[in-house]
Order: sequence, then structure tokens, then C-alpha cells
Amino acid sequence: MKIYTKTGDKGTTALFGGTRVPKHHIRIESYGTIDELNSYIGLIRDQAIDPMHKKVLMEIQDRLFTVGAILATDPEKATLKNGKNRLNIPKISEADIKLLEDNMDSMNATLPPMTHFVLPGGHQTVSFCHIARTVCRRAERLASHLNDLEPFQPETLMYINRLSDYLFVLARKLSHELQADEVKWIPKKES
Repeated sequence: MKIYTKTGDKGTTALFGGTRVPKHHIRIESYGTIDELNSYIGLIRDQAIDPMHKKVLMEIQDRLFTVGAILATDPEKATLKNGKNRLNIPKISEADIKLLEDNMDSMNATLPPMTHFVLPGGHQTVSFCHIARTVCRRAERLASHLNDLEPFQPETLMYINRLSDYLFVLARKLSHELQADEVKWIPKKES
């Protein structure tokens, strides 16, 4: 299989179903940002962290490929002529969302309560997690915009939203496990 096709040389790309759109189309921005997020999650997974976290991150990476496929599918061509879905893969499910929520609840139970916002940082691995969180928020903004224009499976948007929360809690958990300082943001008083 050749990696280069030359079909995008004029600034367009094909969605699942064959529809060609500009490479700056909101749909391309949406799934491209999910791809970027997936790469950052791989970076977190490559760190010296608890194998349990790595296992969950691997599951998340798998689900992000599903999210990307959903976002890359032209809604007008999502159903084949025989009535079957073009994407022959499981969609994002309530169980996928629950996995994130259960992991957040488990991690939160071991952490001190939050009394302030925290400044990203304290350890390189924690910083990677905060970068992934902010990329996830950008992906959510783009996907939300796309959903306003061309609605897609509601659980997909819910998953992206929950994932950014998960990455925040994971950053706190990693700070705790790596014994990194969690610096509280305390606004300065006006003089």
C-alpha cells in the first residue's frame, strides 16, 4: 500500500464515503484534532507510570480511532445502499463513557479535595497530561461546532467531554503518584 496518493495535492481530502472536502473543513479539523490528541495520549502512555493507567490509556486510544472514524464519515453516505452502516465498527457506547467516569471516581477517591485551580506542571508527565487535556478541549469545541452543522452520534461528543475531565483527574493522580508539587492558583489581590 502506498502512503502517498497525490489526491490531496490540491488541498482537498476524501471523507469515508468518498466525498471530497477542503483540508481546512470543520470535519477535517475535528478528526485531525482527535488524531493530535491520540498522539499526546501515546506520549503519556510512554512515560514511567502505573501499568493500570497505561491500560486505560490504550483503551482510550482505541476509542479515539472510533471517534475519528465517526467524525470522518460523510453523514449523507453513512448508510450504504443495502441499509448497513458504512462504518462496520462499534460506536461509542455508554460503557465507554462509564469507563472514564469509573476511573475518575476511583482516582478522585485517593486525592485530596480541590480547593483551588491548579497550575499545569510540576512534573514532565503531568505537563503532558495537561497538554492532552487542552487538546481534548479544543477537539470538543471543534466537534461541537461540527455537530451543530451536521449532527452525529451524541455519545461521541459526550465521550470527548468526559475524556477532558478524565485527563484532568489523571494529571492530579499522576502528580500525587510522582510526588510532584501541585501548585494552587491563588489570584493576587488588587492593590
